[in-house]
Amino acid sequence: MQLRDVVLVHGLFHQTAHMDPLAEALRQRGARVTVPRLHRGSFEADVRAVQAVVDLCETPPILAGHSYGGAVIADVAGGGRYVFFAAFAPMAGESCAELGGPDALVNKWVRPHSSGGTYVPAQFARELFYADCSPAAASRAIDLLVPQAGGHGRGVVRRAEWTRAPSHYIVCDDDRAVSPELQQALARRCDSNRHIRASHSPYISQPELVAEAIIG
Repeated sequence: MQLRDVVLVHGLFHQTAHMDPLAEALRQRGARVTVPRLHRGSFEADVRAVQAVVDLCETPPILAGHSYGGAVIADVAGGGRYVFFAAFAPMAGESCAELGGPDALVNKWVRPHSSGGTYVPAQFARELFYADCSPAAASRAIDLLVPQAGGHGRGVVRRAEWTRAPSHYIVCDDDRAVSPELQQALARRCDSNRHIRASHSPYISQPELVAEAIIG
């Protein structure tokens, strides 16, 4: 049996290791999983990093993007299927910042970092990102958070490659970082969608459910 390629793309302030529970659930279902590292200096650099991974896949991969990662996969060519979970799904000419707007839920939790970027303080992170995760899982995820260089969220999608392939959206109804109402609007852009009772990080709190939705 040929393995199915899946490329998981994480969001701002996060690392590849955050995706470990979901990656393991997908591998148990027979997928060949790659999780590229973002934070390459700009939105365009992040897109190039993921494109390089996709170009090496043996089959047209499922591209699954979380939060900001949804905007990144939106501009990556060659996906066999695009899955967005609690994610931005921009059309050409749009950015995460534009879609989220000045009143985006996450904005009030973000603080300037001494490096010149921004970060989410640990005391806010559980409520914001991991409200339905176990205490141990939330603690691990918080420890993995990293500062974020500025400008990524303002990067504009140029080609919207995701509109050329089947797409699916997972709306997280209890999300406190990306508005569920915005998610519902973005979900209507996709070929199919489903709602789950989850906060912003179902790849940690409900990896089996998300894996099932990604594999289809």
